[in-house]
Amino acid sequence: MSQTKAPKVRATLLCILVGVVLALVAVVTDHWAVLSPELDHHNATCEAAHFGLWRICTKRIVMTDSKDKTCGPITLPGEKNCSYFRHFNPGETSEIFHVTTQKEYSISAAAIAIFSLGFIIMGTTCALLSFPKKRDYLLRPASMFYAFAGLCIFVSVEVTRQSVKRMIDSEHTVWIEYNYSWSFACACAAFVLLFLGGLALLLFSLPRMPQNPWESCMDAEPEH
Repeated sequence: MSQTKAPKVRATLLCILVGVVLALVAVVTDHWAVLSPELDHHNATCEAAHFGLWRICTKRIVMTDSKDKTCGPITLPGEKNCSYFRHFNPGETSEIFHVTTQKEYSISAAAIAIFSLGFIIMGTTCALLSFPKKRDYLLRPASMFYAFAGLCIFVSVEVTRQSVKRMIDSEHTVWIEYNYSWSFACACAAFVLLFLGGLALLLFSLPRMPQNPWESCMDAEPEH
């Protein structure tokens, strides 16, 4: 690899590393969306919820202002109860799963996120193997794996977004308002860094193009 490309590749890999960390944080945490029910001002407490790809958490929050129209914010202290989605843990019994979650959406988002982690592992393996003996050609499959991982994260984000909209629009749920939380933001940032980083890495790892019209790639001088 040429001396001019090496710093660009290192900077790109650093951005991809940040994207990998953000993707892992998004997948394992459960703050993708926060759901708020309609308030009953006759009660002193309300129950809000936040969920991720694998589980949902409810929190019973004390209402401090009778003029509040929503329950929360979720950061207020309260009694918290977290459980995995029923389709991931059949032994769990929780009415909130049956009532408020879209099973097909939830399974799809989690499965696509697992595919993303698989692409990340394969891309990282190729990237690590390219360094000891300067096997620069391994950076090309690594870049594609990272780009595919970013696309999978994007699809998982979109599936989750559609799931939240369906839960809010459904007449069979108690939720009337929602907002996306920091896990969702991590997933969006991971998509940008992995996808664009993968494309940039592919561009930087390609062999030097011929400089003259009559020169072919095979005739070009090898890079040192």
